[in-house]
Amino acid sequence: MSEERDSEGRDRERRVREASASDERDRERRKPDSDDREGGGLLETGPALARLAVGAGLRTARWAAETSLRTGAGILGVELPSQNGARPPEETGEVVPSAPEGQSEATQPRSLRERGAELLERSADVEYEEEFHPAYERILSQLAPDEARILRLLARRGQQPAVDVRTSKALGMGSEMVAPGLNMIGLEAGCRYLDRVPAYLNNLYRLGLIWFSREPLEDPTDYQVLEAQPDVIEAKRKGGRGAKTVRRSISLTPFGEDFCRVTLPLT
Repeated sequence: MSEERDSEGRDRERRVREASASDERDRERRKPDSDDREGGGLLETGPALARLAVGAGLRTARWAAETSLRTGAGILGVELPSQNGARPPEETGEVVPSAPEGQSEATQPRSLRERGAELLERSADVEYEEEFHPAYERILSQLAPDEARILRLLARRGQQPAVDVRTSKALGMGSEMVAPGLNMIGLEAGCRYLDRVPAYLNNLYRLGLIWFSREPLEDPTDYQVLEAQPDVIEAKRKGGRGAKTVRRSISLTPFGEDFCRVTLPLT
């Protein structure tokens, strides 16, 4: 029995050694095939990578050469044709928009620089005459009927009084505004919408036609009627004991005077 077990053990060891030797031979046979495949892949991709590298180098060299030529030509004042044979556009510092679809270059609106050049040419023409300022037509389209009445009043009767109502702060440290720019211009001009008079005056100021002056009128009696108006009295009541009026004036600018003379019937 002991001899049989020893014989069986030796047989198992022999079979294990034979199986290991067979696996080792199989691995040795497969290894060369893998190396061949790797070597073949490198041989196949090598030419493609080389072509890409050469192409990139040629494009870089051509770009560098063209840049150098154009830089030198610009310094010498020589224009070089582009790749399609056309000369590059002149750099004037002005952005010229392309023609919209359906419009030719001849029908495009002129650029601001072209319009400015035309103004200079007309100013140098001794035979050119301008009846009135070109902005007057646009200003007329931005005026309300009541605003035309206000302009006519200022053109006929000159500066008009206005007052700010201010009140003293605690401990007499300065003052604060209660009601600014109170006036009788709407009443005197016969405006239809008296509540819009502040907006009317702001629009006329925006257009450069009137001026809010900090200087009072020379005749103090012009303020007596204004300071007796209900809105001035109410503002002084809100301001309390320290409320006071600061006298101002509203008048036409020189531009506004000329505008009224040209566009409004003043007689």
